[in-house]
Amino acid sequence: MLGWHNIDPTPFYPAAPGAGRRGFERQLAAIDRLGTVVPLSDAVDTLAAGGSLPPRAVALTFDDGYADWLDAAVPALDRRGLHGTFFLVSDILSERIGAWWEELADAFDRCTATSLEWAGRTHDLTTPVARRAAQDALKDELKLVDRATRVEAVSRIAGRLAPPAPERPPMFLDWAGARALAATGHGIGSHTVTHPILAREDAATQRHELAASRTALEEGLGQTVDLLAYPNGNAGDYDQQTMELARAAGYRAAVTTRPGLVGPQEPPFAMHRVVLTPLTDVAELFGKVARKGTGMARRVVRTLTPTG
Repeated sequence: MLGWHNIDPTPFYPAAPGAGRRGFERQLAAIDRLGTVVPLSDAVDTLAAGGSLPPRAVALTFDDGYADWLDAAVPALDRRGLHGTFFLVSDILSERIGAWWEELADAFDRCTATSLEWAGRTHDLTTPVARRAAQDALKDELKLVDRATRVEAVSRIAGRLAPPAPERPPMFLDWAGARALAATGHGIGSHTVTHPILAREDAATQRHELAASRTALEEGLGQTVDLLAYPNGNAGDYDQQTMELARAAGYRAAVTTRPGLVGPQEPPFAMHRVVLTPLTDVAELFGKVARKGTGMARRVVRTLTPTG
């Protein structure tokens, strides 16, 4: 299983103008040539029934609700007849919240401060390299706290780094965009209500994030939503309680960002996924699986990469 976030560059995912779209087209051409794209929902059903997927089967997924899905990702998929599954954050659609990782990156992009005192440390901000190191360090630290603490911290950090951000075109879909996305026939899944790192929250909060997002998406889009992507999705970002709560909320399966192949032996609520950017090449993509995966993964890499 493969996963993307954005296609066009953003503060958090910088790239040269146009590079994302060109790179994504190259990726899809290679995936179309080397693999067999299957809808994630169909793959989940097949594996649950003990069936076999086609040779070199791959499901394509997208997280967070970036606006460029509608004019970049979906058209590129449709030109090749490929299916994607798109995981949405219901409160981002409602414009109740922003994306904290993009807000943090944007503040660093517009930074006018030369240093930042935070949590007992002084971060040098005098060069682009120093600012990037500070941003990465703070991002990693903020992933270790609950959502309320994280949102407050991002607001305070941004206020110390730069003046208020100017008005810009929306970076994420709203409900009208989500309905347009659903109308394309691609799959829709939940990415929670507010994109918390679930294992950092108590059981009641996790239960609400999982159940309320599914309800909002089903009511807002008029279709069943029973696939989940854990926010962040690494080991430690979800746990056994999270998986049990996801099952209780009515999901059939959940995907992580832990690299590896998915097979009949994989727990349906901890499905592996290789996450990439539009600039990742095929050799690197499957190399990730080889470095993290099993002997079967290494055989897949040897089969695919010589012609990729």
